[in-house]
Amino acid sequence: MTNEKVPKKVLAAVVATGLMSFSGVIVETAINIAFPTLMQEFKVNTSTVQWMTSSYLLIIAVIVPFSASLKRSFSTRRLFLTAISCFIIGVVLDALAPNFSLLLLGRMIQGIGTGIALPLMFNIIMEQVPKSKVGTMMGIANLITGVAPAIGPTFGGLIISYLNWRWIFYILLPILVGSLLLGLWGITQAGRLQAFELDPLSAISLALTFMALVWGFSNLASGQLVSLNVLGSILFGLLSGTIFVKRSLQMEDPLINVRLFKNKSFSALCIAFFGIQMTSLSLGFLLPNYAQLVNGSSALTAGLLVLPAGVLGSIMAPLGGNLYDRYGARIPIMVGISSMVLGVVLFNILIADLENWELLVIYLFYMGGMGLDLANLMANAQALLPQAQSAQGNAILNTIQQFAGSVGTSTASAIVGLSQQQFGNKGAHSTTIGSQHAFYLLLVVMLIVWVLLAKFAGRTRKNNEAI
Repeated sequence: MTNEKVPKKVLAAVVATGLMSFSGVIVETAINIAFPTLMQEFKVNTSTVQWMTSSYLLIIAVIVPFSASLKRSFSTRRLFLTAISCFIIGVVLDALAPNFSLLLLGRMIQGIGTGIALPLMFNIIMEQVPKSKVGTMMGIANLITGVAPAIGPTFGGLIISYLNWRWIFYILLPILVGSLLLGLWGITQAGRLQAFELDPLSAISLALTFMALVWGFSNLASGQLVSLNVLGSILFGLLSGTIFVKRSLQMEDPLINVRLFKNKSFSALCIAFFGIQMTSLSLGFLLPNYAQLVNGSSALTAGLLVLPAGVLGSIMAPLGGNLYDRYGARIPIMVGISSMVLGVVLFNILIADLENWELLVIYLFYMGGMGLDLANLMANAQALLPQAQSAQGNAILNTIQQFAGSVGTSTASAIVGLSQQQFGNKGAHSTTIGSQHAFYLLLVVMLIVWVLLAKFAGRTRKNNEAI
């Protein structure tokens, strides 16, 4: 088993879908640096330009939960071609957009492509890669996508400093063409297709759930917690989610099999996965923000400060996957989460007077640990499910990943924003206090994650309750 090789076409298929996901993430992180420039060029305010990210996340949050059903009804090649076509059209539209409305439309079309591509990559790995190589390939997949948030802020800073913002999109076109060529050669169909009858109530309630929740959390930074846009949206999302769950439990073949959460180990790993993603995206906001507003660094310097840790996390992903294949999930996951907790603890201790070099070094601990954990946590969670439920598990994990990212960024920005409102400015002191409060929350989250993983990481279907 250990001498099994990954077929070249399967490797090409993983790289092809990975490059598309990479493009989606790098635009998401790089475009944030361009917000001030876009506001000036298109004469829009902060709340309007933020829709470049919010609309993109909304589209992804709606599409990803449908991935298991799409996989059953359409061939892998057809889904890939749909995704890559949407992404290329969206990128070209953004590169040439004469006004903000078309720029926003381009981002939404890209969201359709990313929403299809993200789960597609992991479905290919779970279905077509030999079992003895799943951990390594999950690591390689996360290396491809994980390097994007690491280089995104730096990439965006360089483009804004030396070129026009439109080059953020121009430069992606050769990558997307390479993805298309690899996919056309490598993507094949592994399983049989079968007709799936979409239940309208399930589809509508699921879409409304994530649209409302992402909208509600995206508006947290407004500070108006008791409002229709925040609390009202979150409550509506929870109500829609309740309707979806009740409807799913009544069906033999639901859109998403919520019965999977009866598996306590799978549920625990999903909660841990949510906590890690929430913390990681929170740090992605907090640290560059701290470097600029507290330490007085430029946007480019702030991007360069988080770059080494991001690169380290990407490098550790395939290493963690190799450890998974050799020794199982528990060792790399527990080493990784311990390193992440150490990083968050150090941030809490030093946040009152955190110099840039300290920020860089501590972030290395966190991102190195995350590189070991993320792919292995997904693989471990999938291993707890029957093969027939792999696509359902993948849809759940990818949905959690997108939603947790929205919650993390929104919560962190809201906590810092409330502190700045309290002090009446966005200066060093108010940002430090807000960051400190945010790190208190992240420490609690990471300690809960550590406890869950200490108990459940490394379990398999053989020593776990059956579904």
